[in-house]
Amino acid sequence: MISKIKEVALRNNVPIIQDASLNYINNIIKEKKVKKILEVGTAVGYSSLCFSMNDSVVCIDTIERNPEMYNEAISNIKKCNKENTINVHFGDALEVEISNFSSDYDLLFIDAAKAQSRKFFERFSPLLKPDGIIIVDNILFHGISINDENISRNLRSLVRKINEFVKWLKENDEYVTTFFEEGDGLAISVRRC
Repeated sequence: MISKIKEVALRNNVPIIQDASLNYINNIIKEKKVKKILEVGTAVGYSSLCFSMNDSVVCIDTIERNPEMYNEAISNIKKCNKENTINVHFGDALEVEISNFSSDYDLLFIDAAKAQSRKFFERFSPLLKPDGIIIVDNILFHGISINDENISRNLRSLVRKINEFVKWLKENDEYVTTFFEEGDGLAISVRRC
């Protein structure tokens, strides 16, 4: 069923996690025995469903602001019989009521509006356990460089914001961040001891 969801998403140009990034995150979930995940950016529920297949995962809260995507995610989760594991919250992640969420997540996965990554990071990181992990997808943004001549002004601005976020992560004294440069890239942050 999940492969069918992936196929439909790709056919409809729905941005879903790339295989290399998904495999890397699933390895982290297995290694760290992640139980609770908070995801910002559900889309059609593909990544949540993939994460939920790990034996250790018992709860995923995921946030989606697009009503069509939200409804499709709900439908896909039901088709996979994962509605007891995955809870989809409708709304803008910067506006949803934070008290609707737990405060003991093992993993925060950010895969939403790229220009808002720092705001998502700062807003939701307090909901992690002290040894929790924050993973941000698409830090390479399809390999587009700010110096590419053939990109629009808006896209250049977005790439600049992503680069500023990466710089902020590298300089952040509270977290140690490593970068996975396969696919669209991941930033993996853990609190310093």
